[in-house]
Amino acid sequence: MEKIPMTAAGYTALETELKHRQQVERPRIIQQITEARTHGDLSENAEYHAAKEQQSLNEGAIAELEDKLARADVIDVSKLSGDSIKFGATVTLVDEDTDEKKVWQIVGEPEADAKKGRISVTSPLAKALIGKTKGATVEVNTPGGARAYEVKKVEWR
Repeated sequence: MEKIPMTAAGYTALETELKHRQQVERPRIIQQITEARTHGDLSENAEYHAAKEQQSLNEGAIAELEDKLARADVIDVSKLSGDSIKFGATVTLVDEDTDEKKVWQIVGEPEADAKKGRISVTSPLAKALIGKTKGATVEVNTPGGARAYEVKKVEWR
């Protein structure tokens, strides 16, 4: 059973989603199934089949969340420090071609969200950054071609 590294915030978010699916979604779906059963013949009852499909998807998501939480290796980023980039670091990069500045935090796979500035430790960019220090140049092969970035700052927040 392989451990999944994640921050405390990522662990809490997964716990919150699990509770919502168990305590809100599950009873709501059961209610929909109960109501649909009152409409008669189940073999031709679209509401019933849709509710059963929702139930299946919800139960699958619950099982997946429980698995991720069971395998979680929670890392307290506030206790980390140092000059080299590793899990939990918040890194400021400057694209050497466009001078565009980007800030990324390296997090576990379940909590990665590029729109919120969090990239998975298993992503190509994070893999290229691990072990580097401020001032280093990093080349990454992206779907749009090779990109070069300069590491401007390494922070622990």
